[in-house]
Amino acid sequence: MKEYEILVETMNPCGGASHAKKEFIEAEAESPESYVREHGKYPILEIIENPNGDVTIITGDSKGYLIRYTFSE
Repeated sequence: MKEYEILVETMNPCGGASHAKKEFIEAEAESPESYVREHGKYPILEIIENPNGDVTIITGDSKGYLIRYTFSE
């Protein structure tokens, strides 16, 4: 298991990313995907890995609600 610092940004259709509710959590998980599958509210829509190794996973429903998880080791 790896330990991650996770930025969780919750966005609703009215506020978008500029008014997202943000929180930091620390968690242990096999992988970012396994953490989101176990703890996420919505299905995974997109997985992005940036050059410095951080992983961003975007989940959401079909009504404009999105939750973006950014994992750093």
